Amino acid sequence: MEIYWVIGIPFVGGALLALWGNRAHAPEVNAAFSLATFIAAAVLTARIIADGPIVTPNEWFFIDPFNVFLVTLTAFVAFTTALFSRPYMRIEAEHGRVTAPRLRLYHASYQVFIGMMLLALTTNNLGILWVSMEGATLATVLLVSLYRTPSSIEAAWKYFILCGVGIALALFGTILLYFAAEKVLGAGGTALLWTHLNGVKGELEPVVLQLAFVFLLVGYGTKVGLVPLHNWLPDAHAEGPTPISAVLSGLLLNVALYAVVRSKVLVDGALGTTLAGNLMMGFGLLSVVVAAFLLKRQTDIKRMFAYSSIEHMGLITFAFGMGGMVANFAGMLHMTMHSLTKSAIFFAVGHATQKAGTQVMDDIRGLIKTNPTIGWGLMLGAIAILGVPPFGVFASEFLIITTAMHEHPWATPFLLTALGVAFAAIFGRVQPMVFGETELPRLPHQPALAPVFIHLALVLLMGLFIPPYLADWYRQAASLLGG
Repeated sequence: MEIYWVIGIPFVGGALLALWGNRAHAPEVNAAFSLATFIAAAVLTARIIADGPIVTPNEWFFIDPFNVFLVTLTAFVAFTTALFSRPYMRIEAEHGRVTAPRLRLYHASYQVFIGMMLLALTTNNLGILWVSMEGATLATVLLVSLYRTPSSIEAAWKYFILCGVGIALALFGTILLYFAAEKVLGAGGTALLWTHLNGVKGELEPVVLQLAFVFLLVGYGTKVGLVPLHNWLPDAHAEGPTPISAVLSGLLLNVALYAVVRSKVLVDGALGTTLAGNLMMGFGLLSVVVAAFLLKRQTDIKRMFAYSSIEHMGLITFAFGMGGMVANFAGMLHMTMHSLTKSAIFFAVGHATQKAGTQVMDDIRGLIKTNPTIGWGLMLGAIAILGVPPFGVFASEFLIITTAMHEHPWATPFLLTALGVAFAAIFGRVQPMVFGETELPRLPHQPALAPVFIHLALVLLMGLFIPPYLADWYRQAASLLGG
């Protein structure tokens, strides 16, 4: 079955690259395994579109339009990031920043990281979901500390400790969920199967479900980067290799939010109230506002776009918290647009900082002269993530804000103010980096920026026209989430 290929290929790739990840062609092998995973995900998606949701015979895996959309997005961004990392990591090795053993660690951990995320997205067992999230955390700790500098080791420890505490809270929430389900479904593995829980959610103990959701939201919300649980995220982005920044922002945050949304569906059915949605809206709105005002204070370009990720994940969390067809549709659309756009930005940022030899924004000027493709890639990516039409981020943000105006008008001024502050902060920083005066010579190497423009082309296309079959897919997934 296709699902076993989707899960199995990255782990096989990780085992192979653990042995030969330092060989000359290891980057190509890494990209080949990522491509195979994407092809398997596309085949699985085609089957779900044709046949509807499926549960594997052993009930270990459950696939519906909501998680298969994230599986495809994860596999695609993982593949394009693997393409980007080929020249990037070779240059890092040439500059002496990584040794051969660390290259092996990088390639092996990258495949394991992708495999853990795909396992989290497809598993039917909420206990295995927790295990896979912990596995993804451990894999990325190794990747964040790859350079072994004091600052990267500090960032990795902060990431490990804060996310370790968060994942422990999520475990307690999972145990409480099992405690409530055991009384209805009986002891055993079925009490943690999401399909079984969803079928009896109206019979679950409301008080226990309320407490469980609080722990699950705080625990997995730490991985999402929601304020005030966000402190690990800017450091991890700034100190780790840029390809890892791309998949952290573009993929891992989505997977953690997926766990929260799946939990919300159960809690909404058990309580019949908007408690879960209100908590998500509160954390989401706080994240949008705080991150927007912290953007202006940043001097490191990767830290700045890390705070931008916190802002956008807060906006997506707010959308799913509102619930309903339109808000859920907007949340999934924005999740897609953010993943594609932010990873494209980090691709451009990676080459820009690598060529300039610094991540300090004041020391990077005139990219349009020193290397036009990097300059245009960064500028277009910044414009796209700021929600300038006709890019797709504008469409998703417009849907979220207009829904908030209709259903929660009190939140609209906060959202508009935060988006305006973020626009001024990011555009004011990026514009001189791209168009400012510089005395530096033209950068000697033309980077491989095809992934940047592929992502931005998709974001532009989605802003101009969403194909009917894709819109129907989003609507099906939005209806499954209820709200």
